[in-house]
Amino acid sequence: MVEVVLLSLAEGSGGDSCGSGCGGCNAVCATPRTPVLACADVLREAGARVETVLAGSDQEIDAVLARFDGPARPDGLTWPAARDDLRLVVASATDGQLRAVVRRLVRRYAPPPSKRPDDLDRSRTVPDLPPLAILPLDQGNTEDLAAQLGLPRTPTDVAKAVLAGDVRRLDLLRNDGGSVTLDGALLGGADDNGAAVPWRGRVEVDDALLTDGEEPVLACAIGNGGGYAEFDGLRLLADGDPTDGRVEVAVAVPVVVKQRFKGVRVRVEVRRARGRAVSVLPREGELQFLDDGVAGTTSRKRSWWTEAGAWAVYSG
Repeated sequence: MVEVVLLSLAEGSGGDSCGSGCGGCNAVCATPRTPVLACADVLREAGARVETVLAGSDQEIDAVLARFDGPARPDGLTWPAARDDLRLVVASATDGQLRAVVRRLVRRYAPPPSKRPDDLDRSRTVPDLPPLAILPLDQGNTEDLAAQLGLPRTPTDVAKAVLAGDVRRLDLLRNDGGSVTLDGALLGGADDNGAAVPWRGRVEVDDALLTDGEEPVLACAIGNGGGYAEFDGLRLLADGDPTDGRVEVAVAVPVVVKQRFKGVRVRVEVRRARGRAVSVLPREGELQFLDDGVAGTTSRKRSWWTEAGAWAVYSG
């Protein structure tokens, strides 16, 4: 018999899912129970054993994830089990809430550098994380990660995908802030009219330098998926492919063009690069950003790197 844990997050839970406390991501944090119960009913009717869990803290999320631990290892590491009889559904109103669960998975299973085991792929810092199904609670959102990936959205279709067990592995961006990024990040702020506010910073992708910090930047998009492909009507990312093992980065830079007899005009130049890792070093004070829809600021260097195929979803 298949056992399914249907996990949803209570208001204020998930740590950095809402920045520093709830209220920072404009999320619909009070979990709508109807889709959760409907999904559970479909699973039970199909013969699955279902438990619904409402988690209000990282500790409660961790208690659910502990069920996916494998047997004890000689090296003492906690490692995910290779089993197919236990499956996880995450009911999320925002990508930030989904990220909170994946972040706890990473923290649970990522070994410290001093205890890196020989059976961990040399290109990764985490093992293959257990797959999960995404149950979107905001059915009107056509731009969330589940929509981008073409995943099932209704409770019935999500339940069918869980029971079918077809898994799609996806890239994960880890960052030096201790969290993860599923879709992408947009660095740079906007004024009250939604127009970009220029900032300065050094942006590097592997060995490619997109800007040295001396020129103004309108926006910088860091894409694992395609959620931040456009900003203020400007196409930044060429595409969003969370299965190619690379991060796509773009910066939008205003360039002054001199025109004979017509003075000067300003055009926006978009510079793009793909690679394994990206770093952004702000040059002037606090830099605003959105990471999987969660707002934050940084005045220090931030880095993201790709963990190819590290997490997975039930794809239907």
